[in-house]
Amino acid sequence: MNGESVGTPEEGDITGSAISIKDLDLWYGEKQALYGVTMDVPPESITALIGPSGCGKSTLLRCLNRMNDQIQGCRVKGTVLLDEENINDPSTDLIDLRRKVGMVFQRPNPFPFSIYENVAYGCRCAGIRNPPTLDKIVESSLKSAALWGEVEDRLDGPAASLSGGQQQRLCIARALAMRPEVILFDEPCSALDPIATFKIEDLLRQLREEYTIVIVTHNMQQAARVSDRTGYMYLGKLMEYGPTKQVFENPQNESTEKYVSGAFG
Repeated sequence: MNGESVGTPEEGDITGSAISIKDLDLWYGEKQALYGVTMDVPPESITALIGPSGCGKSTLLRCLNRMNDQIQGCRVKGTVLLDEENINDPSTDLIDLRRKVGMVFQRPNPFPFSIYENVAYGCRCAGIRNPPTLDKIVESSLKSAALWGEVEDRLDGPAASLSGGQQQRLCIARALAMRPEVILFDEPCSALDPIATFKIEDLLRQLREEYTIVIVTHNMQQAARVSDRTGYMYLGKLMEYGPTKQVFENPQNESTEKYVSGAFG
């Protein structure tokens, strides 16, 4: 793979992909963690997963790029379709899957490299070596992550010198550099202050125009602010899923109503 054949994020050929989950069960050893989850995630939208701790939100999120495969004793039954292809098929190329489905974690985890190399690292691993191509990808990714204007004059500086919010946006830029179709966010603002949280939420709204986004959050106000659809999970089951306004203002499930009203959880 060379730089010319891969293309760069600014070329405009990125589109978010639809995800369809059907009858998804998951076990960690003998313990079942997900029970028959079925949901469709529309493309180029933000879907939030809410619910109390330990309800299966992050487990479900990790099913979307098969990160759970790294956990010994984990087994999955059911289908997860990405562009109508079942990612749980044994023939799935996990490297290609995780390029298509990027992930941003709870705490910023920049590599111990420069700002530039953090963004370029995945591209280099994919075989992109051409400096002008890498420069374009880095600049475009940092602009898409709303970070370019803050770091363009210190790209060779250490990523560790950035603030927590900037580091999280750098991690988003790192994911964007691989030109994904879907981006998963696992509590991306839990370690950030309100100002940094506002910037991340504003960025999510912008990214929704090109990418399919699924976010796990304990912050119900955040889910209400940024998401188009919301799924409420409890004890490994998807109790309710629908348009965010409906889930928060007119929930159809008693358990959902108690949770969003603060009666429990």
